[in-house]
Amino acid sequence: QVHLVESGGGLVQAGGSLRLSCAASGRTFSGYAMGWFRQAPGKERQFVAAISWSGGEKKYADSVKGRFTISRDNAKNTAYLQMNSLKPEDTAVYYCAADLGFMSVVRATCDYWGQGTQVIVSS
Repeated sequence: QVHLVESGGGLVQAGGSLRLSCAASGRTFSGYAMGWFRQAPGKERQFVAAISWSGGEKKYADSVKGRFTISRDNAKNTAYLQMNSLKPEDTAVYYCAADLGFMSVVRATCDYWGQGTQVIVSS
C-alpha cells in the first residue's frame, strides 16, 4: 500500500508560480512512476504530467508544456510539480498518483491516488 499526500496548493495571481509536493509513505517509493492530474469544477479529471521512477522519462499535457516541470526525489519519497506562468484556467484540484507502470500513470489507471490540493489562479 502506498499513501500519497499532496501539499503546496493555494491562491496565486496569474503569472505567478506554485510548487506542489506529493509525499509517499507506506512502502518503498522506488519503482513507482508518479503523475499529476487535475480536475476543475464541472470538468473531468485530466492528465498533467508523469515521471518514471528513475526520472529519466517525463511526459506533459500540451496545455502545460513549457510552464510546468515534474520532478522527484526518491531519497525523500516525494514528487514535485513546479508550476510557472500560471493562468486562471489552471485553477483546479491537483492530485498525485502512483503506479508501477509509467504508461499506467499517463493513462490515469493508477493504483494509488492522493486526496488532492486546491490551486486557484486569479486573473
